[in-house]
Amino acid sequence: MRESAFETLVGAIVVAIAAVFLWFALARGGDSDGMGGKTYDVTARFNNVSGLARGSDVRIAGVKAGVVKSIEGDPERYEAVVTLSLESKWNLPDDSDASVSTDGLLGGAYVSVEPGGGYDNIPQDGTGEI
Repeated sequence: MRESAFETLVGAIVVAIAAVFLWFALARGGDSDGMGGKTYDVTARFNNVSGLARGSDVRIAGVKAGVVKSIEGDPERYEAVVTLSLESKWNLPDDSDASVSTDGLLGGAYVSVEPGGGYDNIPQDGTGEI
């Protein structure tokens, strides 16, 4: 009888820990872009997006400025069309450039954005393209 009570106690502890992990995962899952402020979408076209995935970082000067929202293919131009969700505080010039980079040998891929020097900015209404 004593072993049965011990096994029941251990089982209850395991279920409680699993419930805490589930709660944490659901709480974090609601924050889809990982950013708290206002965001806007920008489209970028690439010849190759190997290693890039939905949710990957978008970095400007090494600082996280957004996330990859979606990746689709353009069968007419044979390009990958990537939608980037950027924090609205990043007001990028319209001649900015984007490239896919990695964090070293074992690191994941991310989009690196190099701001241009133009006077006009990319519109923040979702129609902008890098």
